[in-house]
Amino acid sequence: MRFITRSLGLSSVAMGLAALTALAGSGAAGAAPSGADSLYAPSALVLSVTDGDDAASGTVLRAVTLVCAPRAGGTHPAPAAACSEIRANGPELDALAQPRQDSACTREWAPVTVTADGVWQGRHLSYSYTYANSCGLRNSTGVLFDF
Repeated sequence: MRFITRSLGLSSVAMGLAALTALAGSGAAGAAPSGADSLYAPSALVLSVTDGDDAASGTVLRAVTLVCAPRAGGTHPAPAAACSEIRANGPELDALAQPRQDSACTREWAPVTVTADGVWQGRHLSYSYTYANSCGLRNSTGVLFDF
């Protein structure tokens, strides 16, 4: 039964990614002139938090969508702030995973992995970072994975 749960979780993330990619590329929110694909490069991601140190074999605990072009949206609780963070850091998201200076966590090993998969400014983006435990995730500097 656990295998089915994982398969459904990853399938749901994949379906969300496909839908977001189609939505971001359609120019629906900022309609392009006739004959043009879009005025904006697609920027749509599926963000997830997975139990374990391998996103491919772990159980997806939660996932959100984030669309950044032509305007911030999706199911992320703070899409404008998350889009601003990605713009400021480019596709190198490790800066957003760093712990805050004033944070303190136990040293237990109960890993959680965050992922960002989709299209950023018209290019494929696939990012993954594993925290030692959920405290590390809660105490990271960015809002991108704060959902």
